[in-house]
Amino acid sequence: MEKIHVMMNGIPGNVVTTIAGHIQNDPRFELLPFAMTGPEITAATHTLGDMTIKLITPDNRDTAIKEIKEQFTNFICIDFTHPTAVNDNAKFYVDNEIPFVMGTTGGDRTLLEETILSGNIPAVIAPNMAKQIVGFQAMMEYAATTFPDLFKGYSLSIKESHQQTKADTSGTAKAMVGYFNRLGTPFSNDEIHRERDPEIQRNEWKIPEQHINGHAWHTYTLTSPDNTVCFEFSHNINGRDVYAQGTMDAAAFLHSKLGQQKNKTAKGEIYTMIDVLKGK
Repeated sequence: MEKIHVMMNGIPGNVVTTIAGHIQNDPRFELLPFAMTGPEITAATHTLGDMTIKLITPDNRDTAIKEIKEQFTNFICIDFTHPTAVNDNAKFYVDNEIPFVMGTTGGDRTLLEETILSGNIPAVIAPNMAKQIVGFQAMMEYAATTFPDLFKGYSLSIKESHQQTKADTSGTAKAMVGYFNRLGTPFSNDEIHRERDPEIQRNEWKIPEQHINGHAWHTYTLTSPDNTVCFEFSHNINGRDVYAQGTMDAAAFLHSKLGQQKNKTAKGEIYTMIDVLKGK
């Protein structure tokens, strides 16, 4: 079976490095020894297992990508970089006709979609790569569509906690806001309680010490007007391994779409993790 060539962008970030390690051990994939990284990174290389990965900063990526494409004619980029880089990176992938999986949250999501649709490559866009959480979101989507205003009159609180280095508010939490709005609870993204203080995470949230630097805890609480009824949904992730399988499935799904495009006029297409789960 022909291996799927993958370029992981965002190394040496923790999430992308964890996923890259899983890709190295998955027989479906071959990890390229190159990675786009941020302008603040001064190291020229990063060692991952027995592989030395050349790090490419924004100021030399145009030259570097030409050399990479000479060596590898077909590959997929997986992006776990920084929210401020989302739109610029997406434009770079589209301009260079590189299919990509965008796992980075933040940025201008409307512009992101417009950029992809203006080009001729497909992309998977997902603020969360954990398949089980994506499935939970699909259940919420079903409820919001089938039972609108089910929780009308209820108050809502949303709390999320991530490692101190996460720069933006959880994309998963923001997506949930939309479902709860349709279920009848007015709420805005600005009302999400975002925790990044390690001491509060240890002492109040009781997050295990070994996962303070890598976790994603979310709690959604609905309370009736008279405070006699309370519904609470939580999903707490410790570590980063859960994101690897979903990301690899997304890359394999995108590769299958490239195969289907061979005899068609190429055009920009956007897929989500729901599409990946359905395999359609």
